Amino acid sequence: MNASVADWLYSRRNFLKATGAAAMAVSFGGTARAASRQLNVYNWDTYIGETTLDTFAKKTGIEVKYDLYANLDDMFAKFKTGNPGYDVIFPSDYMIETMIKSDMLLPIDKSRLANWGNIDENFRNPSFDPGCKYNVPYFWGTVGVGYRTTKVPDLRSWKTLLDDDSHSGRIALMADSRIVMGITLLYLGHPMNSTDPAHIGAARDLLIRQKKHVKAFAPDSGQDMLVSGDVDLAMEWNGDILKVMAEDSELSYVLPDEGSLVWIDGICIPKGAPNVDNAYAFIDHLHDPIVNAEIANTIHYATSNKPARKLVGSADLRNPAIYPPDAVVAKCDSLIEIGDAQRLYDDAWTRIQAA
Repeated sequence: MNASVADWLYSRRNFLKATGAAAMAVSFGGTARAASRQLNVYNWDTYIGETTLDTFAKKTGIEVKYDLYANLDDMFAKFKTGNPGYDVIFPSDYMIETMIKSDMLLPIDKSRLANWGNIDENFRNPSFDPGCKYNVPYFWGTVGVGYRTTKVPDLRSWKTLLDDDSHSGRIALMADSRIVMGITLLYLGHPMNSTDPAHIGAARDLLIRQKKHVKAFAPDSGQDMLVSGDVDLAMEWNGDILKVMAEDSELSYVLPDEGSLVWIDGICIPKGAPNVDNAYAFIDHLHDPIVNAEIANTIHYATSNKPARKLVGSADLRNPAIYPPDAVVAKCDSLIEIGDAQRLYDDAWTRIQAA
């Protein structure tokens, strides 16, 4: 597992904390006992609706024991020596792939989910889990461009950041090799997770040429540089830009036409879950459109549940920092493990930084 990826996920969780959603935590320690009216959930902080657990308990009579984690490393560590008693977990894209390879997850029987059909087709075949064999998509977001509208009136392409001198010295890129290289690969028409040395070399060379126009490779601070006026354009997580948009009316966010990185959190049943039937009941509850919309309206992230969007607040639906155009989302991809090819990216990044 690439530790830096966990840092990305932890970073974007800071926005979730800022929404002020109530954390309904009932801690349970040690190994949970199997119980027909019990469910043991392990989730991110502030990543569920205010009424979700209550409506599930009233609907099913099942008691929910609810634990929280702050980052994926903490979550993964719980399962290294076996499942300590959880029935439902919420790992992110690359972690789902890692847990599949580590034989930690049960396959998802979609016939047991009456609400599976509510999942948007764009999220049913992710690269980290083709066909969603081990996860049910939950919420998602993107990496795009935060920009100052008075300085950059019309932004549609990554070209403005990666292949143009019009805003020289006013650009911040992320300080992460896989994200920056992956987006550059997309801009050049190559797969985001390409292992072709020629593709990686082309992305490297473009970034080396563009570097003189880049003010900083920002370690999760592009949004702060926008607010302070240090830059006019910043490659950043949508949640981070959304937060500063609330503070500065001149700031906006766009997902460029070429596509970008999309992150997806899934709902999974870990191997050894003591209450599998209840886990399926809970997952189905989360994708009831009314329930799912209540979650979305609480945490202000984009839902993978298509019917639920009809019930999401209009301000969120109109906000491209939350819901970018479907046609652009269809061009996005998630980062996956690339094995030995990682050394090609590491070498390219070292040369970019040294240029």
